[in-house]
Amino acid sequence: MNGEQDMKQYTIRRLLIMIPILLGVSIIVFFLISSIPGDAISARLGQSKLSAQKIAEIKAMYGFDQPTWKRYLSWLGGALQGNFGFSFQYNLPVADVIHSFIWNSFLLALVSFILELAIAIPIGVLSATKVHSAFDVVFTVIAFAGISLPSFFLALLLQKIFAVDLGWMPLEGMKSVGVAMTGWQYIGDVAKHMVLPVISLTMMSMGSTMRYVRTSMLDVIHQDYIRTAKSKGLPERVVIYKHALRNASIPIITYVGGALPSLFSGAMITETMFSWPGIGNVFLTSITQRDYMFMMGYIMLLALLTMLGNLLSDIFYSIADPRIRLK
Repeated sequence: MNGEQDMKQYTIRRLLIMIPILLGVSIIVFFLISSIPGDAISARLGQSKLSAQKIAEIKAMYGFDQPTWKRYLSWLGGALQGNFGFSFQYNLPVADVIHSFIWNSFLLALVSFILELAIAIPIGVLSATKVHSAFDVVFTVIAFAGISLPSFFLALLLQKIFAVDLGWMPLEGMKSVGVAMTGWQYIGDVAKHMVLPVISLTMMSMGSTMRYVRTSMLDVIHQDYIRTAKSKGLPERVVIYKHALRNASIPIITYVGGALPSLFSGAMITETMFSWPGIGNVFLTSITQRDYMFMMGYIMLLALLTMLGNLLSDIFYSIADPRIRLK
């Protein structure tokens, strides 16, 4: 009961601390974005036949003629009421645009993240138990290759082999164009379009996770209690997966908790290369379109998710190791 009370108080305190941090982040980000030359009106109407006076009137209508601090206070007042501004590239409220695209990114990132953990953790554990063996060397090379390859190059390579040459997979998009599908047929079509971007994301992130698990396991398997467990005659599998992996899991939890923002932030380059309608692709476009309100909402969402990820990591610490107490 006492431990549950400590966790509850710790969680409430951390959530309250997030408020001034988010406020500070919003001030810094808003003023940095406002210092970028140009605006959404100029980006859309700069090449039009409208007169400079008419463009100036439109800017004044949306408040672009006001000082930065006044525009920030206006944005903050709206944000406190759930209104994060207006996206000029979609002519919709920022919250609606984020809601429309973020779940596409989440679907892609979640499947990739599950595959990454399912592949990287067992390989990392085996590499730690077979240090400098052929198995360890091969997967070390694979890990560094995955880390080193640029994401756009890997995406182009997968498209060239599996979409262009072999014709096994769709080249881009989230679903087939011009074909009306429902039910399982639609799900199967989306799943087929997901294969290449999921492989690309998994291969890029799997290497670092694999090395992270391997390092954590190496720090544990040479401890005295592991040697004691082996001397008692416990099976190797029990020693590694019940004793060693549990104690090595605390650093891994840090990585898992820190991965929360990436599940929603989108993969800008990968989504762009595969024309996947995700939030990362939208954010990349918003930079060229000077859609500053969307950029502001997107960055604030990432800031919130980052702090929530850190909080979840701390909570998971205490669950994985009862000796850790949250104060």
